[in-house]
Amino acid sequence: MATLTLGVAACAGDEPAGPSAADAGPNGVDDGTELTMWTRAPLEKQAKLLVDAYNASHQNTVKLTVVPNDDYVAKVGAAAGSGSLPDLFAADIVYVPNWVKQGLFQDISGNINGLAFKDSINKGHLSAGKLDGKEHVLPFVLDLSMLFWNKQLFRDAGLDPEKAPATLEEYAAAAKAIQATKKAGVYGTAAGLNCGGCLVFTWFPSIWAGGGQVLGADGTESKLADDTAQQVYRTWQDLWKSGAVLPASAGETGPTWTAAFTEGKVGLMFYPATLLSSTPFDVGVAGIPGPGGGASTFVGGDGIGVSKDSKKAPQAWNFLSWMMSEDAQVEVLAKNKDVVSRADLANNRYAVQDPRLVTINDVAGKGDTPVALNFQQAFNAPNSPWLTLVRNQVLNGSGDPQKDNAEITAVLRQ
Repeated sequence: MATLTLGVAACAGDEPAGPSAADAGPNGVDDGTELTMWTRAPLEKQAKLLVDAYNASHQNTVKLTVVPNDDYVAKVGAAAGSGSLPDLFAADIVYVPNWVKQGLFQDISGNINGLAFKDSINKGHLSAGKLDGKEHVLPFVLDLSMLFWNKQLFRDAGLDPEKAPATLEEYAAAAKAIQATKKAGVYGTAAGLNCGGCLVFTWFPSIWAGGGQVLGADGTESKLADDTAQQVYRTWQDLWKSGAVLPASAGETGPTWTAAFTEGKVGLMFYPATLLSSTPFDVGVAGIPGPGGGASTFVGGDGIGVSKDSKKAPQAWNFLSWMMSEDAQVEVLAKNKDVVSRADLANNRYAVQDPRLVTINDVAGKGDTPVALNFQQAFNAPNSPWLTLVRNQVLNGSGDPQKDNAEITAVLRQ
């Protein structure tokens, strides 16, 4: 994966190329301007829904470019260095702090402060885009990690299909019970065990739910050898040894990490909430449990802002302000079974029709978004020290977790 360190043209302090969003008034300018926008492929469905709805109801038009996930960091880096970023671009929320520090986004704090509902906007995404008291991004699409279970496979194993495992121990017991049915091609659970980002998204919440922490307050110390984290690793090592984990999980680097569950071949899994609408069978949904109980989620997804290169910030803000409106949050996102970015809209008319959406929106308030400048290198990169720690503890039964954890801290402090 490409490094996040970009060229000098992207340094903090670059001035916007044209009028700023602050010049635009509370709703921005809608005057028939064409805007350009980039998003990464995993959020293509939600991005297209939002852009199509905006284009159908405004004079401005947004031209959307969807970039393969593995190419996105390099594409943004090249464009930042050459001064050719689009007017608007989304970023995986764990990359946002680094890109804000490098000056890739314009300051839109004055506009955000002018929103009457600012206090209800997802705080994890706002804080990820804050530097020196100034805000640079809004939530584009929230993606939460949740516990999903296949209700039919629960029935087949003699488990209550309407009851979520309340602890990580119960989760493991359910996975083993499904494995014991010996249904051809079916496994108890699955995980992306060669995908640092997948493991961050799904295992950090288990640690939080169990009362642990993953990072120190300033994002430069890893706490992933603490007692709660080690309980999580032991549970998954036992599941792996028992044969209840999909064997392909060991080599899964990310592109197909959810596929076996979506195909009905896995009993229960920590899984993206954004896939609820496209999962083709009856599933239960709950927060991710930790050792001994609790529930949490990784509040992931993408933030979006106005690029340093845009000359059309007032028009770009028109899109952003509409994106946060009830029309967009409820009638576009919630209608499609996606999570809204405003707590005051959580119990909307679509959510209340599906108890699973109410659950997802409720757990969103119990989750977290870890912030660290070197997050990608420490956790998401191939062969990251986080991946080494997990594979040692779960697959190899070797290594010193304290030593491996110290390697994560060393990267975070670079």
